[in-house]
Amino acid sequence: MTPPENKNIIEERKELIKEVLEAYPDKAKKKREKHLNVFEEGKADCGVKSNIKSLPGVMTARGCAYAGSKGVVWGPIKDMIHISHGPVGCGYWSWSGRRNYYIGTTGIDSFGTMNFTSDFQERDIVFGGDKKLFKLIEELDVLFPLNRGVSIQSECPIGLIGDDIEAVAKKAAKAIEKPVVPVRCEGFRGVSQSLGHHIANDMVRDWVFTRADKEKKEGKLQFEGTPYDVAIIGDYNIGGDAWASRILLEEIGLRVVAQWSGDGA
Repeated sequence: MTPPENKNIIEERKELIKEVLEAYPDKAKKKREKHLNVFEEGKADCGVKSNIKSLPGVMTARGCAYAGSKGVVWGPIKDMIHISHGPVGCGYWSWSGRRNYYIGTTGIDSFGTMNFTSDFQERDIVFGGDKKLFKLIEELDVLFPLNRGVSIQSECPIGLIGDDIEAVAKKAAKAIEKPVVPVRCEGFRGVSQSLGHHIANDMVRDWVFTRADKEKKEGKLQFEGTPYDVAIIGDYNIGGDAWASRILLEEIGLRVVAQWSGDGA
């Protein structure tokens, strides 16, 4: 049996959850209450529902699709500028949040620890941010001429208002003559940051590999392979992990030809 003092604590915590939920609109409250419960010893089912999509505008303790794309796949690619397209908060949250180590000169040929945002305001939500985004890409290319391309990391409002980031990317790529990759990684997509990994990698396939294939056919891209070539995939170099893996592989006689995405270029 549960001691009386513990029963009192449980009831107090349940009342606290009710108080928290009162701040939500009825529709959001109904969904959110499935995520909150009080642990009771002896009960096998905690009663908390997980693996459910986040609600736009509701803080969660987990990463979102934007975090998966910006923090894991695109962010560690050092020689590209990664724009957080939307309000400043998401970009600020993701700014140097992980220790993605890289070799290079920050602000010259590497941009991993820099924060670029389109800084959405109310006006942009109403009228759209396509023109602002295009101007931002042009200005950044002037400020940082050694960048090797741009990625557009879309935040929640972009998916809600329908900004055409693909059209902007195509137009901007012609203007600056570098790859510009639109990534539809709005935070409310999926149930965690995992979908952001998939979306980001799909964009690499569709917007980067196709460009490389074209350059290879035109003779602009030269690469001589060997039977001992390997690529490190799925390591975004937290604290230098990818470097350690690279050293071990090279010591046994393999040639590491690429790292994805930590210290990647």
